[in-house]
Amino acid sequence: MISGNVPKHLVVGARTGFLTALKAAKADWKRIAMPIKMGAKSIELVDLGAAPMPKDHYTAQDMIEKYKTVTPSDWSIVVWISYNAVKDDQTGSLERKVKGAGRNFDKHMNDRCFTVLNAGDGQTYGACYDGQDFIDSDHVDKGAHYQTSQDNENALSLNGDNFETVWVATQGFKDDQGEETGYVYDLIVCHPSNRREAHQICKNEWLDWGTGNREQNPWQGELDYITTPKFDTTAWHLVASSEPIKPLILAMREEPALQDAWFDPKAEDGGRYYFKFFARYEVHYGDWRTVNQGNT
Repeated sequence: MISGNVPKHLVVGARTGFLTALKAAKADWKRIAMPIKMGAKSIELVDLGAAPMPKDHYTAQDMIEKYKTVTPSDWSIVVWISYNAVKDDQTGSLERKVKGAGRNFDKHMNDRCFTVLNAGDGQTYGACYDGQDFIDSDHVDKGAHYQTSQDNENALSLNGDNFETVWVATQGFKDDQGEETGYVYDLIVCHPSNRREAHQICKNEWLDWGTGNREQNPWQGELDYITTPKFDTTAWHLVASSEPIKPLILAMREEPALQDAWFDPKAEDGGRYYFKFFARYEVHYGDWRTVNQGNT
């Protein structure tokens, strides 16, 4: 509830400035995470797995079921402006604070996604749907036709040769029916300290930069890269970012919005108007096959 002692024009301004700031925010996370709307406090995602391939004779083939329970966390930002500032017509101060809050929610989602991806070789933020670390050397889908362990965990520094090793490995990833996924791995995610190598792999026309070798770079123009300080300095991942299924799931229960506003008459400077913005969301691991860790 919005307290009756908060002027309506301040509430309207807080809502408007907040929404404007959200639209202007950068959202690299959308390239690595699939947003879903939650209709309940906790929901269970179900995936039927891969469809069977054609056979030259009649065979009824089943599909396995995969389960993943996702829940949101509560996040909030509280900003304030003094009564005297409002009376002195300094509401621009409130607008700046509100827009900063709006940007910071989307920045938090962005940071949260890359932090969770970086930590995928452990279970600080939960496990993969198969119960393993999201980045693991021993992935097997329970009940699947294909029961050979698969590995998306490497410890190779980022350079042209090591990138090729990691890319080739992705081409062998198989679904639960034992068929190659055919995912297009088109994005390198790395720490800013690896930007130079990532740029050379993705953008340079020549393969052996810094030498007289004029061999063409086969990856040029087929890949992009993102740098994030939320990754460890040596870490880099190869991601299939254009697939409808992403490495991560951003489960949204409540979009960021103005939840409450109130006035504290006892605060200094004539009292304070407070505005609380609130959201409920969390990041969870999706399909491990959409990412191959180059290095941790």
